[in-house]
Amino acid sequence: MNSHVPAQPLVLPPAYPDRAAWGTASKLRAWQAEALRLYLEKQPKDFLAVATPGAGKTTFALTVAAELLQRRVIERITVVTPTEHLKVQWAEAADRAGIALDPAFAGRKGKTNKDFTGVAVTYAGVAVNPLAFRVRTEKFRTLVILDEVHHGGDALSWGDGIREAFEPATRRLALTGTPFRSDDNPIPFVTYEHGHDGAARSRADYTYGYGHALRDHVVRPVIFMSYSGEMRWRTKAGDEIAARLGEPLTKDLTAQALRTALDPTGEWMPAVLSAADKRLTEVRRHMPDAGGLVISGDQNTARAYAKVLRELTGEAPTVVLSDEKAASKKIGAFAEGQQRWMVAVRMVSEGVDVPRLAVGVYATPTSTPLFFAQAVGRFVRARKRGETASVFVPSVTRLLGFAAEMEVERDHVLGRKNSNGDGDIFALEDGLIAAANATEGASDELEGNFEALGSDASFDRVVFDGGDYGTGGEIGSDEELDFLGLPGLLEPDQVRELLNKRQAKSIAAQKKANRLEDRDARGEPDRVTELATHEQVSLLRRELNGLVAAWHHRTGQPHGVIHNDLRRKLGGPPAAHASSDQLRERLDLLRDWATQRRA
Repeated sequence: MNSHVPAQPLVLPPAYPDRAAWGTASKLRAWQAEALRLYLEKQPKDFLAVATPGAGKTTFALTVAAELLQRRVIERITVVTPTEHLKVQWAEAADRAGIALDPAFAGRKGKTNKDFTGVAVTYAGVAVNPLAFRVRTEKFRTLVILDEVHHGGDALSWGDGIREAFEPATRRLALTGTPFRSDDNPIPFVTYEHGHDGAARSRADYTYGYGHALRDHVVRPVIFMSYSGEMRWRTKAGDEIAARLGEPLTKDLTAQALRTALDPTGEWMPAVLSAADKRLTEVRRHMPDAGGLVISGDQNTARAYAKVLRELTGEAPTVVLSDEKAASKKIGAFAEGQQRWMVAVRMVSEGVDVPRLAVGVYATPTSTPLFFAQAVGRFVRARKRGETASVFVPSVTRLLGFAAEMEVERDHVLGRKNSNGDGDIFALEDGLIAAANATEGASDELEGNFEALGSDASFDRVVFDGGDYGTGGEIGSDEELDFLGLPGLLEPDQVRELLNKRQAKSIAAQKKANRLEDRDARGEPDRVTELATHEQVSLLRRELNGLVAAWHHRTGQPHGVIHNDLRRKLGGPPAAHASSDQLRERLDLLRDWATQRRA
């Protein structure tokens, strides 16, 4: 260690703790102090910090900036962000830390007045005129903070522009809070190391994942409420198709089933929004200002969801449609207010700080791990111990996999072979979805493939800490209401304990129903009301889905692969169309597998 490195993190100017951005305190969090100490030991030109959303990356970066300014290692700071809104947010946080940033700076201006120590700009703004930023970077000893640095690979022009503009920087500090990209565009100023498979993987200098942050009580535990249901649509060829959301389907059918579910004119979305609003009411018993966020895929559906929420709650939600100055004001007003709901298209996908968000609805067809983690990151920022977050998601295997793997750390991999057989059911449509979101309009190409005819919703299960809970139930069932009524203030261990109790209750109810069926088969007289045939089949299907989910977590096999293995060994149609006898056979075979595995 260098002799001039202090034993404790820098004590910032008096304004810093007293006027700090939300989430900062008079003392750094343990991970921030550790990362700062590591940074000061290495004194690197480039440093990549990966920390889960809500952990306090901004505080860490501003602490580094203040330290380097005090030591006169740097003279100026340039912060690069993905959006206009985040420029303002960084400027406000820096001001509270005693550092003045100009969020209105543009490369063509070339100058900013001497009141400012630095500027906040967007990746797109840098790409427009990288030479102007290079001149500024060469003129002053500059620290460049690259916020959500994965955006540096969004386009070749962005990556090239950032590299040209900031190659002469004295120091570069790259930050990200979400899994890295799934493409082969290298991110500027990120170090890649080749593995045994020949692929190059990004290497972080410091990593602070969700699991670690949860154990430190830095973030909230996230409870995922999963909803299934029957979907009906017409293809471009005129064929009418019915399928159950979450059952094994081809990638195209899964995509169309999901888009059918998200259609605001069907019954699925209103039912899920109603359930989410019930959950928000329960959370507000313990968090009176708790807010909800619906993440939509495009402007038209966002407006339609807002109309449904207004009819449900009697209160018009805040609607954020685009990256405009008015949108920043709307988000700021919502963050400080008491409104129940906000509906957004892209503005709240990452970085936006609305700490009171506690309930979310993932209502977008975008299905990459990067976007999913960004979206969930809006709900995990903890204000005090015990707060929980609830996110409602469609029962799509890919999304439920992301939910179950919240703690998995992902690097950016270059040169990895991609194929359509890797379980990525959306591999071919991610580009179309990205284009649709980029223009905030629905993709005509995707919409032309089908016409939504109708949908209904049913509660599927809860995903928490990698485990599945519940055996499903109809909307308004005791099963669903048990989980919607979980208290809003719980520690992670308490969440796990309560979910286990709910699970035990569900299994007991299932066993009782099975005993009734067995009694009927033996011809014994009824002593309670007999279950209707459709109720028996529904119960067996939910039980099968629950066991398949449990087997998935034991073996790592995708849900669809397990269902297909059962059908290959026993025959019969997909579970959505299987008879009660066929479902029981599959349940028995799954239990045999489990027994053999334990043995």
